[in-house]
Amino acid sequence: MFALALVASSARAGLTTGMKPGKPEFKAMSQLAFAPEGVIFIADTKAAAITAIALDDTKPAAGSATLKAEAINEKIAALLGTSADQIIIEDLAVNPASRQAYLAVSRGKGPDAVPVLVRVKSGGQPEIVSLEKVRFSRAELPDPAPDSAPAAGQKGGNRRLEAITDIAYVDGRVLVAGLSNEEFSSTLRAIPFPFQTVARGTSVEIYHGSHGQFETRAPVRTFVPYKVGKEQHLLAAYTCTPLVQFALNELQPGAKIRGKTLAEFGNRNRPLDMIVYQKDGKDYLLLANSARGVIKVAAEQITPNAESITGRVAETKGLKFEKIDWAGVTQLDQLDNRYAVVVRTGTGSALNIETLALP
Repeated sequence: MFALALVASSARAGLTTGMKPGKPEFKAMSQLAFAPEGVIFIADTKAAAITAIALDDTKPAAGSATLKAEAINEKIAALLGTSADQIIIEDLAVNPASRQAYLAVSRGKGPDAVPVLVRVKSGGQPEIVSLEKVRFSRAELPDPAPDSAPAAGQKGGNRRLEAITDIAYVDGRVLVAGLSNEEFSSTLRAIPFPFQTVARGTSVEIYHGSHGQFETRAPVRTFVPYKVGKEQHLLAAYTCTPLVQFALNELQPGAKIRGKTLAEFGNRNRPLDMIVYQKDGKDYLLLANSARGVIKVAAEQITPNAESITGRVAETKGLKFEKIDWAGVTQLDQLDNRYAVVVRTGTGSALNIETLALP
């Protein structure tokens, strides 16, 4: 028992090495991810930075409690003294230690929006997480997309808002997708944690079947770490909607790599969130989309010898998938080995948090 306590203490010390007490500053809060021991990572796209915070939310959840909160945007608005139409839920993440759900929230819209971290208690009531006196550390990206409007004749908005599009923690590293200031601007990074120096990102290229061409400027929208064979990979989803495989060991500073396009799930669509889970001894991907709903992919199709898409695709191709009847899902995370937690549209403009059995 004493030996186990020492191991746990050592793990906590390792994860919080370099953290200092204080109040972290944020220009925005977008993507969230958890490490063990209640450490949360919060991406700030406007500042092109990631902050790690020791929440001390490590008490294990009792039983198999589920979460349900109707009109969570209206409840958060009431807490913040505003109207529901001024609340944007940017991301959802479940703390695996306590199984409590956290939301990255923007109060207001545009450049004056205020970022807020919200925790949803087991009874469905939200509470604002105070960041006045917390232990934290911060990593700034050295080569983010520029904070400026597009040049004359170019499409799109401020590319800085896509400097970080998704994050995850795996095996002592914070994995980051987004856009850099490189010519091949689509970028993946593997940042060692605890944070020290942050190197340049890895420029990534993919073949986009729906567009019939190679692309280097389209950002990864959402990804999950996943082992293919014995090697750790990332499975990354892009707009329109290719699913691409990258070997994690190829993510080296300043390198340029090409991913393997495994599937095209349909154009005119944007992937929103993705998880990987196990059921009946098999692994599955669950991908929420803006136009294609939620789809389920049997991961056993993803093998070292899986076919790569290298030609134009009219609609869908590659990995077989199944449509899941979960309407209106905008955010998605795994609660435990039986349930997912989602943010989904409800009546009118309401957004609900619900617990759904993994399909």
